[in-house]
Amino acid sequence: MTDIYEFEGKTLCNTNSVLGEGPTYDPDSNTVWWFNILGKELHELNLSTSEKKVHPLPVMASVLARIDAGRQLIATEEGLFVRDVASGNLTFYAALENDRPENRSNDGRTHPSGALWIGTMSKRAENQAGAIYHVAGGKVTKIFNGISIPNSICFSPDGTIGYYTDSRINRLMRVMVDPLTGLPSGEPIVLVDSMNEPGDIDGSVVDADGYIWNARWGAGVVDRYNPDGLRISRYTVPAVQPSCPAFIGVNADRLAVTTAWEGLDEDARSAQPSAGALLELGIDVKGVFDPVYVI
Repeated sequence: MTDIYEFEGKTLCNTNSVLGEGPTYDPDSNTVWWFNILGKELHELNLSTSEKKVHPLPVMASVLARIDAGRQLIATEEGLFVRDVASGNLTFYAALENDRPENRSNDGRTHPSGALWIGTMSKRAENQAGAIYHVAGGKVTKIFNGISIPNSICFSPDGTIGYYTDSRINRLMRVMVDPLTGLPSGEPIVLVDSMNEPGDIDGSVVDADGYIWNARWGAGVVDRYNPDGLRISRYTVPAVQPSCPAFIGVNADRLAVTTAWEGLDEDARSAQPSAGALLELGIDVKGVFDPVYVI
């Protein structure tokens, strides 16, 4: 039986993104970063000072990975770029489907080995137009093909298990992974089948105990699954389209989640003013920080 908890959190940032996505936390600066994909923006919120910045981007981008204090790797519709934190300048790093301009990047996360998994999808969300790639040392390798909306890319803390989904199919997949390289070492199996449930499996993150926290797009909840795929708790949020969670705070003991108002009509937006905001659940968690990308 799933325990259900009503929202007792708060709004961390009320800038309403069309499609808020890709949150990550930098423990060195106590800063949360996330994207407004369709708005071509990178958002920055310092939790120590509450200073908020919005960085316009020349392209749609969706995933940020720390490299070091001065550099970030970001995934965009035009490939992978290294971003200088101080200036915002982008330097091309690696191609990602440069022969498919109709596609863009979507969900992704850094593996404990320092490699990156990044998914792509059609800008019009066409069926099976995307894929998931493994990126390490500048080399890009396709690992899963024929995916419509890649999401839920995350890893067990020891790096031996990877998770992902195609949100159109709504099955959370589990695959064994080489902990030293971040490459799949087995065939994917279905861990959670929710094809017949309301909402879509969107972004996920794994806590220190191996439990999976998933934002369920269209259902207005964040679900927590145990490593065997059993949903043990559900947390409501005041936005019907939560997109991705992230552990934040100096002890990784807080949980934030991005949201979106993409596709909502005026009545729906009026009914949920938090749609597009960055929210915090207001619960204690035992999280882990996203690893840095090894360039």
